[in-house]
Amino acid sequence: MLLLRTALLALTALAASAAIAEAAECPRADALGTSRVLQVDPKAWPRVGTRSFPQTLPLADKEVVLTFDDGPNPPTTKKVLAALARECVQATFFLIGQSAAAHPGLVKAMAAAGHTIGHHTWSHPNLGQIPEAEALANINRGIAADEAALNGKPTETPSTPFFRFPYFESRPSLLDTLQARGIAVFGADLWASDWTEITPQQELNLATERLQSARKGIILFHDTKTRTAAMLPDFLRYLRTNGYRVVHIVPKQPNRDASVAQ
Repeated sequence: MLLLRTALLALTALAASAAIAEAAECPRADALGTSRVLQVDPKAWPRVGTRSFPQTLPLADKEVVLTFDDGPNPPTTKKVLAALARECVQATFFLIGQSAAAHPGLVKAMAAAGHTIGHHTWSHPNLGQIPEAEALANINRGIAADEAALNGKPTETPSTPFFRFPYFESRPSLLDTLQARGIAVFGADLWASDWTEITPQQELNLATERLQSARKGIILFHDTKTRTAAMLPDFLRYLRTNGYRVVHIVPKQPNRDASVAQ
């Protein structure tokens, strides 16, 4: 059984790697596409995103990283995945563990499409306002649920060591613990405020205006929001027509053809 499980995990990883490689060869000549893959070394980049931390990823002018929080949520996440697929773009999804446990097939579909799976706790509490032991338990339970949905094994050691704090509310001791475990913490450089009651057009306007100002960065969306699912095709079209390039982030791995953030 152990050998069979190991073989299945290896096949899953191989399938995800193949999906990334295939995504680089987009069948649509006019699609946005993924410009490059950036390997992120948590030792060199333990905390990124200028809205929370002093540094962010080493992106060039007009390079963006697309990230989505709080999923999976089938009605909206499927639309987000479809929009990304139409433009041959890879993104990073920071999953809620209880949602991943409820929809493991959708988690596998994300990975099969070449997207990166990050972690966002079990139940989305404000980790800065609960006891530290409870916060760590929620983080670990979320990671285990995501890993079980993705690979069939509920381990607290993430296959992708990327984590984002709900509400961006952290505390120094938790940041230090995650860094010691080799887990990179992601903030963001800009967002479209899609948690507020705005229309898809208003969200698009916010996202494009803020990107025009920032010029590059890690962008935060929520794939659980109907307005974001409706707005995303237009946002991706905006990126394409205005010369922006999408960078796909993955953990640092040996023998992968990609630039490395280190």
